[in-house]
Amino acid sequence: MMQFTGTPSHSLHQIAPFSIPTMNKNQIHQARPWPGFPTSKGLASFGDANCMEQLLVHCANAIESNDATLAQQTLWVLNNIAPSDGDSNQRLTSAFLRALIVRAAKSGSCKMLAAMANAHRNLSVETHTFSVIELANFVDLTPWHRFGFTTANAAILDAVEGYSVIHIVDLSSTYCMQIPTLIDAIANRFEGPPLVKLTVPGVPKDVPPLLDITYEELGSKLVNFARSRNVMLEFRAVPSTHADGFASLIDQLRLQHLVYAEAGEALVINCHMMLHYIPEETSSPLPNTNSNPYTFQPTSNPSLRTMFLKALRGLNPTIAILVDEDADLTSNNLVCRLRSAFSYLWIPYDTVDTFLPIGSKQRQWYEANICWKVENVIAHEGLQRVERVESKSRWVQRMRNAEFRGVSFGDETVSEVKTMLDEHAAGWGLKKEDDDLVLTWKGHNVVFATAWVPG
Repeated sequence: MMQFTGTPSHSLHQIAPFSIPTMNKNQIHQARPWPGFPTSKGLASFGDANCMEQLLVHCANAIESNDATLAQQTLWVLNNIAPSDGDSNQRLTSAFLRALIVRAAKSGSCKMLAAMANAHRNLSVETHTFSVIELANFVDLTPWHRFGFTTANAAILDAVEGYSVIHIVDLSSTYCMQIPTLIDAIANRFEGPPLVKLTVPGVPKDVPPLLDITYEELGSKLVNFARSRNVMLEFRAVPSTHADGFASLIDQLRLQHLVYAEAGEALVINCHMMLHYIPEETSSPLPNTNSNPYTFQPTSNPSLRTMFLKALRGLNPTIAILVDEDADLTSNNLVCRLRSAFSYLWIPYDTVDTFLPIGSKQRQWYEANICWKVENVIAHEGLQRVERVESKSRWVQRMRNAEFRGVSFGDETVSEVKTMLDEHAAGWGLKKEDDDLVLTWKGHNVVFATAWVPG
């Protein structure tokens, strides 16, 4: 699901540099019409999500055009109608407003908002550092990650049947939380457990969730767990990051591939909500050909995502799994990006009431995580904006362009996912789109799972 952090301790009502009296809706409606806003008659439903989104758009436009008057007006309204402890729409809107203020402070635009943010540095989102047990329990609270774990594990087990050595490259934002369940399943194979090699890259720096142990320490725990299941596990962490498209990891895998490919070793590439951290076309100028580590880069300078997928294809994996959130947060236009994020990120706010009580620590971590994501999408640009989620259709096209061929998930996988969803709220659902599976909330796409083999 999302990365998880701590909750900011102050609401926007507490940080305004000017006095904003608390007003009810009738009092707000009596205020004079503002330029660019509907009349009081048109503001009859302030609690409506569409109205809140439009007000955020006005605020974003004001910040981008350095219109302090319009920014102050929209801020005044949003402060009164979107408390950070309100209903799901209000909490969502409050997170976006906070992100817009942070953006103003970073860019230096709209001096009123910039001064406001600089005077109250507690706008930044505090991060919670998880223990392994905390993170494992947290991930199990919602299907956001469990959906991908279930579909991927089922596809992997089918693909590696009969192999005595399985090399899994786990590109995951959840610190290998998927792997114990996979080890359990592998341990029960009819032909006996194989040797499992597990390779992981470094996770994006300062991107939640944060773990209280190193990857090496985590690897030792996984090795011990596998041993308890009579599975021999070799663990290796490769210093490699998303910023250069995991170049070091690709180089290491290429060297290993030359050694082990003919020995009949299965190579599994498991990509779980991490590929969208790889910079793509809208993030920054790409490195030149001479400095790029990928030997296949043509002079046309393709994006790092394209290069990474082509590098994976060159490794001829037994199977590649791609799981990610089904949204598009890549636009260079702030308003377009805001609208897209607003129409997607209502989902985690809407679902939280079904599985976490108000006031619980886990709920604070969960909702602050969404605040972090909103801030990254709205307040940052360039390589700092790592939340560049792409839709399923765009990733499918990328995989096909890299000469991968999609494979369907079997009926047993669908059944397993449905059984898992039965453990959660009734709003979660599953649908099949061509070869792919999609997790839904109240009919809206949330997370997609795809499986690929070399075409």
